[in-house]
Amino acid sequence: MLRLAIFLAACAAVLSAHAREGYAPVVPGARLAFPADRGSHPKHRIEWWYVTGHLESARGPLGFQVTFFRLRNKEAEANPSRFAPTQLLFAHAALAEPAHGQLRHDQRIARALPGLAEAREGETNVFIDDWSLRREPDRYVARIPGQGFTLDLALAPSQPVLLQGEGGYSRKGPNPAQASYYYSEPNLAATGSVTVGGERLAVRGHAWLDHEWSSEILAGEAVGWDWAGINLDGGGALMAFRLRDKAGATVWAGGTKREADGRTRTFRENEVAWAPLRSWKSPRTGVTYPVGMRFTAAGEAWTLEPLLDDQELDSRASTGTLYWEGAVRASGPGGAKGSGYLELTGYGRALAF
Repeated sequence: MLRLAIFLAACAAVLSAHAREGYAPVVPGARLAFPADRGSHPKHRIEWWYVTGHLESARGPLGFQVTFFRLRNKEAEANPSRFAPTQLLFAHAALAEPAHGQLRHDQRIARALPGLAEAREGETNVFIDDWSLRREPDRYVARIPGQGFTLDLALAPSQPVLLQGEGGYSRKGPNPAQASYYYSEPNLAATGSVTVGGERLAVRGHAWLDHEWSSEILAGEAVGWDWAGINLDGGGALMAFRLRDKAGATVWAGGTKREADGRTRTFRENEVAWAPLRSWKSPRTGVTYPVGMRFTAAGEAWTLEPLLDDQELDSRASTGTLYWEGAVRASGPGGAKGSGYLELTGYGRALAF
């Protein structure tokens, strides 16, 4: 789903309503092409590459998240300076370790400058200084030397790309323009190392990559969203989301399930429903999040339980945003199991779109 919460708040000035014209649109029927569409789309307004996963280590299970965002700042394009902030980049990373009890996380932000901070076209290659996510011939490589932890991971595709929505055109609201181009790469085989507390740990597990780009902000009545991406045991993949209004009602919903044999079903907006099962209240911010969740997709009920409750990301000092994004385990019909990530936004206050 969307990784916009922290990014939109940080870049609110350039996302103002009077600056929305002149961006490349998202339209149904467009065909995504690879490898080109794995790279940047600088004519569109916003874009993000988002990788999450579960890892096994000598210290026990770990969850990780790496996100890179790109924003086209059209208002700066008239400035002839090579230092004009025509493209803004933002990155966020987090590590979940149950024994630690809460997230370790760090972030970066920069204007795009060749060689220093870029989101390159043609293939996945995004970086801010020494933080990077790059596609090599047979794998992605993520290198994140963060504050208090370091991620050095290879992520090898084991399945074809999963196009979300209608062939990669993913609706996010009742207006057809409220949409993104969106594909996923589930069940990435993750290997490498995580360094934490001065200890370098060999790790192995599975990851999920989302890549989306868009030019239209979400429906005005939406105050937040719930999203989950789950790697199912046995090789399947499941994604579901909903956008909520201030009363908690669903504004829009959707998702996709791909079986291990490749059979794929896209869920319509009326086929996905979410229900909180258990809440956790942050001792730092006072915000209550439904960290235990159940969603039903085309009649199949799935239950999500977090690896640890305290996976809140508090970015008020830099972006003013609070949200919960964490590693979860999933259980479904017939004893089906899986692991993935759950994102909960707009629970402390409405997101500023």
